[in-house]
Amino acid sequence: MEAIRLYIEEGWSNRKIMGHLGIPDRRRIPIWIRKFKQLGEFGLLDQRGRREEYIDKDRYLQKLERENSMLKKCLKIWIQEVSKRSTKPLRN
Repeated sequence: MEAIRLYIEEGWSNRKIMGHLGIPDRRRIPIWIRKFKQLGEFGLLDQRGRREEYIDKDRYLQKLERENSMLKKCLKIWIQEVSKRSTKPLRN
């Protein structure tokens, strides 16, 4: 994050950041900047071994919210059906 901050906020060059933070790979900083611009801080996390659906946290959160909404609607319908059945007289 410090490398990203120095680049974006302070306007430092990649070479200056590399020297200041002791980063040996000259390609690393542009990669971090690209990931940060695309996904924010989440893009800088180590994604090795993570499932694809968890990589984009906003997309995953939206999926969970849609599922939750659908389940609430299903529960409401189910409760209405059960209450209708319990108010009907029993047939023999």
